[in-house]
Amino acid sequence: MVERLEDAARARLAEDLPEWRMVAGRDAIRREFRFRDFSAAWGFMARVALLAEAQDHHPEWLNVWNRVEILLTTHDAGGLSARDIRLARAIDALLG
Repeated sequence: MVERLEDAARARLAEDLPEWRMVAGRDAIRREFRFRDFSAAWGFMARVALLAEAQDHHPEWLNVWNRVEILLTTHDAGGLSARDIRLARAIDALLG
């Protein structure tokens, strides 16, 4: 079973992932992305899907036209885990 994120790692979240925010009422992080149009947003989602599949860790997400919202939590752990942090970093790396 995957373990929830330790307190020390939680304390570093704002520093390690400055664009990601804690979700009120859930042990999860989220980030919103905006693109020039739907096609660019969809292309980004396709690249994230490949990352997620490779890591066997799949996000909750929403796409409305040029906006993509990604929420990460580990259901097996009942909240945030190192898997979420690893995927968030990989997603951020897609944008350079």
